[in-house]
Order: sequence, then structure tokens, then C-alpha cells
Amino acid sequence: MVSGVQRIVLWFMSTLTVVTLLFGYHTSTSSEMASGGTSVVAPAPGTGTTGTGSGTTSGTGTAQTATVTGSSTETRWGPVQVQIAVANGEITDVTVVEYPTGNGKDRQINARALPVLVQETLDAQSADIDMVSGATVTSEGYVGSLQSALDEAGL
Repeated sequence: MVSGVQRIVLWFMSTLTVVTLLFGYHTSTSSEMASGGTSVVAPAPGTGTTGTGSGTTSGTGTAQTATVTGSSTETRWGPVQVQIAVANGEITDVTVVEYPTGNGKDRQINARALPVLVQETLDAQSADIDMVSGATVTSEGYVGSLQSALDEAGL
């Protein structure tokens, strides 16, 4: 049978071990992104286009290419703005013009989330895409700006 003092010592040592393990855990601080030929992000926010619903169209013969910038969607962590390239009614490229970069955590989350959101957009050819777990706020802002770009492009 275990006495009261032994229980207290056992509890204290267990708690101390758990706290030591928690503080000793190191998370990844790498913010490198892999880009497979698709424009994922633009220069840091504030250096890109911040207009809403602006677009350019160029065409030769029957092929039409348009670049449309969605409205900037304000989120809790900062604005998100998406620009799409459309050719013949199909999204051919997505660039995230503006996104939260206020701290290391923002940069880490967006380095992981934005390439996924861009690929989801290219695959779905719409704003009907899945949110990225752990980046819900950015995902919601991305979808809002993407939808406004799609609306502007007539898709």
C-alpha cells in the first residue's frame, strides 16, 4: 500500500516530468515553401496591389487571358487578397497578393497553408475548396477574396 507522502512525491515527480517534456519540445521554425510552378505568394504585404476588383484583359484571336485581383478581405490577423489568371474560362494561376505576416507564427502558418489553398483552387476551379486545418482564419480570408475575383472574372 502506498502512503500519502509517497503519493504526493509520485504526483510531483510525474508533473515535473510532464512540464519538462512540454518545455523541451521544439517546433519547426522553417518557413520554406515548395512551389511547383505556380505563383503562390507575392512580395510582402504592402508592396503589392491593394485595389479591389481590378483586372486586365489581353487577347489574341479567340484566346482571352485575364488577370483579376479580388477584394482585400480583412481577417483577425490581417488582410488577405488573391489574384487569379483566367484563360478561356479556366483558372490558370493564383497569386496571393496580401496575407498576414505580422509575426513568425503567421509566416509559418501561411507558408504551409497558402500552397495548399492555391492547389485546391486550381484543382476545383472554384472557391468551393476545403479550409486548411490550423489556418482557418487565413483560409476564410482567402476564399472571400477568391470569390470576389471569380465574380469579377465572371466565373
